[in-house]
Amino acid sequence: MATTTNITTTYAGEKAMPYLQAALLEGNTIRNGGVTVRPNIKYKQVLKKVAMSDLIKDGTCDFTPTATIDVTENVLEPLEFQVNYTLCKKDFRSDWDAISMGLSAHDNLPPSFADFIIGKTVAEVASANEVIVWQGDSDNEGEFDGFEKILGDDADVIDIASTSIDSSNVQAELRKILNAIPQEIYGKEDLKIYIATDIHRAYVSSLALAGDSMGYLNQGANQGFGGLQFEGINLFVANGLSAGKAVACQTSNLNFGTGLLNDTNEVKVLDMASLDGSQNVRFIMRYTAAVNIQYGAEIVYYSPSV
Repeated sequence: MATTTNITTTYAGEKAMPYLQAALLEGNTIRNGGVTVRPNIKYKQVLKKVAMSDLIKDGTCDFTPTATIDVTENVLEPLEFQVNYTLCKKDFRSDWDAISMGLSAHDNLPPSFADFIIGKTVAEVASANEVIVWQGDSDNEGEFDGFEKILGDDADVIDIASTSIDSSNVQAELRKILNAIPQEIYGKEDLKIYIATDIHRAYVSSLALAGDSMGYLNQGANQGFGGLQFEGINLFVANGLSAGKAVACQTSNLNFGTGLLNDTNEVKVLDMASLDGSQNVRFIMRYTAAVNIQYGAEIVYYSPSV
């Protein structure tokens, strides 16, 4: 008997959360803890920046205000996005039938055709979102301003001009970034140097070329991907970061905002058979997302465009 694939599936608000979490939070940067995730933002969230000075004075018998406190703010305002497309069930039914019958190496089989379609779409959105988090530009359709644009536009950010990197100069270039890190955050637990994949590749090669029993954990040419540091600072490989770029800052200074539980979030799969007699299925996803920083003066941006 042929598999029935008539579908009318809707997830809205809180019910949409599992799918939207996968789509928005499964990118490399967010999944591996490279940013601070601020969920459930209905409209916008104010990121307070507090600077204090002259806190300590000589003791007296009176209450005398001593501190200078400057409070400024950045705003994290998620923008609305949607994914809409139509596909023909006939083109995908054979793939899903094969998976549902166990003719696949996958461990987690989609229990329905709707889940199969949602899974494929969520994976694509997650991959795209990783790039947008870093390279996004709100002037482009379907994007918010990513960290690269935000850092490039912030006059307080510490800019370091980059150069072409290979295994011979990568450590010298990373040292430029390290030396520019403000004293106030140097040694903080969540301090990281975020690097593009090409810089990571060059750094691993530089360790491997150091010779046998050298490099990370004395592994010589057998360098791995995890746990790498540069002079005591964790290196974070951000897949969405543009080639040749790097960012040094605390994780708490990079913010990703979304409204996962908002009523405006929605995932819907509509079977058009009962409406127009076709074999088409319409997919609808609506969500909100944005990124922003808090303290530009505590971020080092290594880029060829500075």
